[in-house]
Amino acid sequence: MRVIHHKLLTLDTVRKMELQAVLMAAGGGSRMMDLTYNTPKPLLPVGNKPLIWYPLNLLERAGFEEVMVITTKEVQKALSTEQRLKLDVKMKLDVVCIPEEADMGTADALRHIQQKIKTDILVVSCDLITDVALHEVVDLFRAHNATLSMLMSKVHEFTEAVPGQKGKKKAGEQRDFVGVDSTGKRLLFMANEADLEDGLVIRKSIMRKHPNMHIRTGLLDAHLYCLKRSVVDFLVDNKSISSLRGELVPYLVRKQFTKALSSQRDDEHTDQNLKRKDANASLEILSNSKDEALLQLACERSCWNDHRGDMSEAYHGGQLRCYAHIMEDGTCYRVNTLAAYVEANRVAPKLFEEPPVHPSAVISERSLVGGDSIIGAFCQIADKTSIKRSTIGASTTVKEKVKITNSIIMNGVTIEEGCNIQGSVICNNAVVGRGADLKYCLVGSGQRIEAEAERTNEVIVGSDQLMEI
Repeated sequence: MRVIHHKLLTLDTVRKMELQAVLMAAGGGSRMMDLTYNTPKPLLPVGNKPLIWYPLNLLERAGFEEVMVITTKEVQKALSTEQRLKLDVKMKLDVVCIPEEADMGTADALRHIQQKIKTDILVVSCDLITDVALHEVVDLFRAHNATLSMLMSKVHEFTEAVPGQKGKKKAGEQRDFVGVDSTGKRLLFMANEADLEDGLVIRKSIMRKHPNMHIRTGLLDAHLYCLKRSVVDFLVDNKSISSLRGELVPYLVRKQFTKALSSQRDDEHTDQNLKRKDANASLEILSNSKDEALLQLACERSCWNDHRGDMSEAYHGGQLRCYAHIMEDGTCYRVNTLAAYVEANRVAPKLFEEPPVHPSAVISERSLVGGDSIIGAFCQIADKTSIKRSTIGASTTVKEKVKITNSIIMNGVTIEEGCNIQGSVICNNAVVGRGADLKYCLVGSGQRIEAEAERTNEVIVGSDQLMEI
């Protein structure tokens, strides 16, 4: 009973933090256009639930009662009108649509809703699937009065074959170099491999204060951030910053150990120095709040310190502080590539307790459906059909003598009799003709595969969907 009581207290603490939750759901899914051409990324089915359901469920389980959803008009319409996409969440969704013509990054999106933000915020990406204990990130934010706390995890090596990718050279992702203190929590350094033209250079100002810094690679930025309200004000004053991950987060980490600009430059009137002055003024806002004087007094009169090895005051006197909770175990995926999408469909159903076969599905007694498969609402599964390690979307019809293995079948698909489908993704409303044999293929929305076709390792989409090179 003590364990349960402690858990309830923890969730209640998160609920009363006065953090506003912000869900980023306007991204176009540019790294998996074959999937998102006809279906917006937030609505892609994962385990027969729209992708956006997973971060919403994460927030609801942590006790949030309202969330601002930044998205497009297309997603807003689908969320409000299509019964199939019922999200099963009790939270109030304050949906904010970005202008259709705007090319907005994540930082731009926060600027767009600045007037709605009244407190510190928790920002989550719609493509995050994780079983993290959310209070781990929030506790760091509150305990250290941090400017930023974020979630990171180990990078996953995807083992499943990716449809249509065999033989293609995998684009090498450039590594992030992340420096943390001896506790593994304080973020001291962050840089991408692409930005290190002169090698890995660590400032003396960091090493003097944190001589035992650990440099880690192989970490995934989960795109889950706690941010001070004043950070949004800073973004409003500094419109050149467009991305949270690529620009704002590295900037904040770097500015922890940067001295303020000399006031002697205030009289200079060049555009460059005026820009620096504005940035410096905004940075002072970052590190101050209405309770800052009281918090500083508490630190001075407390015997607690965040570090050992010297007689310096807590945090070495720094007011801008960044932290990270690094998940060493558990589930944490960014569903932003086809490989991640395939893997997410394997693991996501384990994150919620629901029967694998929807009650409205009609399954023949003479078919074989493995316990590791999911069958959606209003599906029809005919005689002598075998389904193993696969997800079958809502309103899909699978006729006689079909064999489906390691595949993702989306909504409204028709699979004629005698087909063999292995390691493939079949998108919404596609038709697979009688006796077709598909291995490691991606079939786009609304496509029709001719009868008796044999396709291996192909991406089958409409001509209007092909990207120009």
